Amino acid sequence: MVYVVGNRARAAIIRSQRITGLTPDVIAELVPEVGPLWHQNHQAALTARARRRAVGAGAKHKLVFVDRLLATLVHLRHGATHDVLACWFGVDRSTITRAIGEVRPLLAERGCAVAPGLRLRSLAEVIDCLGTDGQTGIIDGTEVRVRRPAAGRKDREKFISGRNKQNAVKSMVLTDAEGRLLFCSPAEPASCADITHARKLGLVKLLADGSAVEILADAGYQGLGAQTDGRVVTPPHRKFKKNPPEWYEEMYERQRKAHSSRRIRVEHRIGHLKNWRSLARHHGRREHMSDIIQAVAGLLSLQQAATIARSTRT
Repeated sequence: MVYVVGNRARAAIIRSQRITGLTPDVIAELVPEVGPLWHQNHQAALTARARRRAVGAGAKHKLVFVDRLLATLVHLRHGATHDVLACWFGVDRSTITRAIGEVRPLLAERGCAVAPGLRLRSLAEVIDCLGTDGQTGIIDGTEVRVRRPAAGRKDREKFISGRNKQNAVKSMVLTDAEGRLLFCSPAEPASCADITHARKLGLVKLLADGSAVEILADAGYQGLGAQTDGRVVTPPHRKFKKNPPEWYEEMYERQRKAHSSRRIRVEHRIGHLKNWRSLARHHGRREHMSDIIQAVAGLLSLQQAATIARSTRT
């Protein structure tokens, strides 16, 4: 078997942000953080079952951890198939599948980085962070197309989006007023409405019990404002449905435009998420979508935090 990825090729992959979506310094930060977790899980799996030989005996890994991490990053960034990655890294397809399945959950568990040493892993932590800093949050839902469930499968229609009439899953994205990515929720079937998804995540209770936080949202979340004492701000309702006065139309459009200009940053951040090919359209198993969404969100937030830190130093 010909091994395509050697030391020089591996270094070239790490140097190119176009391939992995991350700068070399971010990858250098990931390796010592995720590597020990992977080794710990691997050793736990080895000791959990009955063995005839001691742990560590037998053949060694052909795919070292750094290559496993790079294969996962390339898969998330470009949607490369496991067959292509197997040829590239010179291993069997099952090795790539196993490597991605082991590394991807570790990346998803890291949460979103907002500052050096500060990670947000749950919606409650995000609301507390916004309340402590007195910042405004922005929420919006995004959909990722997935494969249609097989014919005859129970609840086959629940993945059909009412917006796009396509099979998809949905996630709620939350940023601050500056557009920093703070949270991406686990995947939910796209038939779930945006406001229902927010309620399932406990947003109403968190805003009612926590600090006074302003959350900007689009028309899909209208109704949450009344349940949260006005903390969720949505576009104004149209009061005149027929023959509105000319002055009202002008005021209505001005208010909607002002609201849209404040929450446009979450749309930009969703666009950056969709630059990762695995979130443009997913051809694999739908059960992995929550890990994929949260892994990409964590990686993107880590890159944006590193970019902000670098710009402040210069």
